[in-house]
Amino acid sequence: MEYDQNRALVVARGRVEAWQGNRMVRADEFTYDRNTGVATARGNVQLIEADGQVIFADSVVLENQFKDGVLEGLRGLLAQNGRVAAAGARRTGGNLFDLSRVVYSSCNACQDDPLAPPVWQLRARTATLDQQARQARYRDAVVEFGGVPVFWTPYLQHPAGTAPRQSGFLSPTFGITGYLGAFVETPYYWAIDEQQEIVLRPQFATRQAPNLGLEYRRRFNFGEIEADGSVGYLNGDSNTERGFAGHIFSRGRFSIDETWRTGFDFNRASSEDYLRIYRYGARRLLNSSVFTEGFWGTDAYARLDARVFQGLRATDNNSQIPFVLPNLYFDWHSQPDSLGGTFTFDTWNFAVFRDQGTDTQRGAVRLGYSLPITDAQGGIWTLRAQSDLAAYAFTDLSGAPNYSTAANNGTTGMANIRAALDWRMPFVRSAGEYGQQVIEPRIQFVGGPLTGSQAGVPNEDSIDFEFTDANLFNLNRFGGRDRQEGGTRVDYALRGAWYFPNGGMLEGLAGGSYRTQRDGGPFFTGSGVEDRASDYVARARVMPVPWLEFLGRGRFDNENGATRFLDLSTSVNFDTGTAVTGGYLYTPAAPYLTPVRDRNEVAAGVTQRVGFWRFSAYGRYDIDINRPVAISASVAYEDECLLLEARFFKRFAEDPSTGNLYPANTMLLFRIGLKTIGDVGFRAI
Repeated sequence: MEYDQNRALVVARGRVEAWQGNRMVRADEFTYDRNTGVATARGNVQLIEADGQVIFADSVVLENQFKDGVLEGLRGLLAQNGRVAAAGARRTGGNLFDLSRVVYSSCNACQDDPLAPPVWQLRARTATLDQQARQARYRDAVVEFGGVPVFWTPYLQHPAGTAPRQSGFLSPTFGITGYLGAFVETPYYWAIDEQQEIVLRPQFATRQAPNLGLEYRRRFNFGEIEADGSVGYLNGDSNTERGFAGHIFSRGRFSIDETWRTGFDFNRASSEDYLRIYRYGARRLLNSSVFTEGFWGTDAYARLDARVFQGLRATDNNSQIPFVLPNLYFDWHSQPDSLGGTFTFDTWNFAVFRDQGTDTQRGAVRLGYSLPITDAQGGIWTLRAQSDLAAYAFTDLSGAPNYSTAANNGTTGMANIRAALDWRMPFVRSAGEYGQQVIEPRIQFVGGPLTGSQAGVPNEDSIDFEFTDANLFNLNRFGGRDRQEGGTRVDYALRGAWYFPNGGMLEGLAGGSYRTQRDGGPFFTGSGVEDRASDYVARARVMPVPWLEFLGRGRFDNENGATRFLDLSTSVNFDTGTAVTGGYLYTPAAPYLTPVRDRNEVAAGVTQRVGFWRFSAYGRYDIDINRPVAISASVAYEDECLLLEARFFKRFAEDPSTGNLYPANTMLLFRIGLKTIGDVGFRAI
């Protein structure tokens, strides 16, 4: 340490640290002029801010309590591995750094050759580093890959740390498709305030009129609103209708108090073709609703809502699609009584209207009781009772979706009561070092009055029925209330499981049902339970090791064993980074539902990770029509600073009204991302 009294200079050498307020300078040599307040530091200079951010330099001249100064050979480490270097810099107000001959990158240096150019870097003539706003702004900038200039821009801005939201243009997307031609999307982000934001997505194409997309989000202390919409004009090419088009997908959720909340979903679109062409999601059925619901822990739940639906397929007749006003549901579960049993009560009431088809108003209540008992031998008995009562008013019962030949207009009621005794006995056996084995037979006796075909009762909530292991032991195997299963039956199943010490397992179940009377009730032919003896249902899960799993469930004819429903899937995950999936699905056509033919499909996929690389491929194939359903493939590279991705996707779905493939069934996407700066996409086909 030296002090020159004549010139009022303080000179320190070695590992020097100097403070001014909450800022600190470290250097090999530090000189301070007490007359002018100017400090000069040389050699391994570090300028440390109050927030811990560190700026390195070869030399620096500082004044105004280290707030202003000039730096040479500046180097800085920013957030998210960002690194910046400049030949020179000027600091103003302790905040702004005006840099010259700037280089920025978030890539690590090559370990074998640290002097080699990084994977990518940004070179700019000048730049401004705003430490308060945590933004970096470049002028006359060039993006280089491996030291080779690739892209020039007059201006570029990106966050330099945990920056607050700021308005500005986002990375554009370029592309070319058969329906849009060449196009560009230039999104703009508008940070309105701390609670709300908008993203505007104007899109310009050579074969279609400009399209404007908009995303809006707002947060409240008591809820949130999210909306995604667009407006455009289709020119009528490629079998699309000519005219203005658009869509809106929106939702809102608002808390009223600790028990009640309210909300809405509003979703509408001009056509499915419009959504496919502009890639807004190929939805086929849009649901809009407004609701209020209440939660009382696990004891009770209530909901009041109104619903409107819109079908977008060419075969949809929206005049037959219902709107529901109102829909009221309430359920309640009691605490266990002195015997350990619990009561349940629920009511489900609605009014359904259609421009064409059945209009239905229904009031329904259900009361239930369940009492579990464990005997001395370990058997688990469950006594269950359930009663249903419903009243209906309806018009045009011969219309969709009932197509009934019973009375067309009128009122009716339906009552049903059923009781069941369920028994199961889990036999557990130790397999020593091989784990534990379980065999569990189960049988259930269900009794109640016959219910008949119920053709004179509107059916709004029980149209889609599938008999599987999941509903084998349900008292009413229909999902809703409009169809009631009655009579006397026996349900049976045998479940087995083997649990391995390594976390693997084998588990399976097979069962069925037998009804004492011939009356099939409301079950349609092919449902699997229309005869006395039901089809057999089964499920299996095979996971001998944690990285290999097989799942399967199915339904099989009780006379010849023919497959009536089958869903198989398997997954293999190797330590090498390889994952393989496969599946098979067979479902028969169901009355009232589309598609009207069976589904018989296989699917397979594979993903592979090798270092920074990721590869994937997927395909679905329709066996009945001998044609692919969809195929996709992708390859991606991602390291600490760079993302490169290419994707291909193709669907082979046809518009049933024209026999042509749906618009925009094929997509080729390229994306490049420079971490900490942004990404750019290119979409083709």
